[in-house]
Amino acid sequence: MQSTIESPIPALRDRIDEIDRQIIALWQERAEVSGKVGKERIATGGTRLSLAREQAIISKFQRELGPVGARLALLILEAGRGAL
Repeated sequence: MQSTIESPIPALRDRIDEIDRQIIALWQERAEVSGKVGKERIATGGTRLSLAREQAIISKFQRELGPVGARLALLILEAGRGAL
């Protein structure tokens, strides 16, 4: 006997795909802006990065998302500035 009730899974997966597209676009935009900040810091005689700023970002992500947030923040930061 087949069910006539449609599964919500396809619609939910479509929504996940849309969220993923948004995350990717934001990731790319953030990396671009972060790269510009690093170039501006160097052009004005500063260092490429600010460790205090990076620590604040890591702490914010960890506070909001837990341990996985800290790992995510590290990946995001690396995408913008490159590997240390």
